[in-house]
Amino acid sequence: MRISAETPTDQWEVENLFDLCFAPGRSALSSYRLRDGVPPVADLCLVARDDGGILGGAIRHWPVRIGRDRALLLGPVAVHPTRQGEGLAAQLIGSSVDLGRELGWERVLLVGDAPYYGRFGFERLTGLVMPPPTNPDRVLGLPLVPGGWDGVAGDVTRDMD
Repeated sequence: MRISAETPTDQWEVENLFDLCFAPGRSALSSYRLRDGVPPVADLCLVARDDGGILGGAIRHWPVRIGRDRALLLGPVAVHPTRQGEGLAAQLIGSSVDLGRELGWERVLLVGDAPYYGRFGFERLTGLVMPPPTNPDRVLGLPLVPGGWDGVAGDVTRDMD
């Protein structure tokens, strides 16, 4: 699989992949409230295609604010059912997180399963308030620089900049 930046021509395939992999009500999730009207961080939206050009997976990141601090909101990340179990999600997460670090981002936030994302270094965050309904045990973060989450607390809101 070849990982590359998502382009505007990929958008319909990526959206169809997300629809395939997630429940029909995915856009009702609290994390989607943070994406409404905000463009994703284009440099961190990646796709994985096989040698025939078939889309196997995709990941997106969105800017958010916690008080005056900025963070990346990871997600969604999806892998086509026929490609699951090949480590493709791990490649997409690793590539996008590394790229975020290279681009100067200091922290990544997501809402997900701690046992799964813990292998990438994500840990439960306290002191952040996600839009409801969000289970606080599923709010996870990864510092991209030493101390990246130190002192960061408050409401998580859309980043309109």
